[in-house]
Amino acid sequence: MTIYFYKVSQPYGCFSNFSPHGIDIAGTYWPTVEHYYQGQKFVGSSDAPIIPLIHAAATPEQAAALGRCHTRRLRLDWELVKTQVMRVAVLKKFMTHPEIREVLLITDNEILVEDSPTDYFWGCGADRTGENHLGKILMSVRAEIRGLLP
Repeated sequence: MTIYFYKVSQPYGCFSNFSPHGIDIAGTYWPTVEHYYQGQKFVGSSDAPIIPLIHAAATPEQAAALGRCHTRRLRLDWELVKTQVMRVAVLKKFMTHPEIREVLLITDNEILVEDSPTDYFWGCGADRTGENHLGKILMSVRAEIRGLLP
C-alpha cells in the first residue's frame, strides 16, 4: 500500500517539511526543515542577507514564501545540491525526534509519496506523475536509519 502524505494535520503529517520538528545543523537551530531548506538556497549568493529573515520566520509557510521569491538570486550550485541539502535536513529531523522516527520505521517498506497537487519535483503533482523526490528521500532515510539501529 502506498502512503500519501502532504499536510501536517493529516495522517503522516510528520513527513512534511512544515512539521514542527526543529533541527540543529552546524550549530544553528532551525524551527523546521522548510526553514533550513529555504535558507540554504541563498548561501554564498548576493541575496544571502535574506537567510536570517527566513530563519526567523514565524511559520514554515512564511519561510517558504521568503525563499520562493523569484526576484532573489539563488546560490549558483542550487540545482546541483538541493536534493542533498534536503536529504541532510530530513535525516537530521528523523534522527533528532524519536517519536517521528518510529512513525517512519513503522511504514515498513511502503512507498511514500508527497501528495502535493502543485509540486512535480518534490511531490507527485495533481496527476501523480511527479518525481516525488521528497518521498524518495524519506524512503532512503528510512533505510539508512534501519542500518544504523542494532
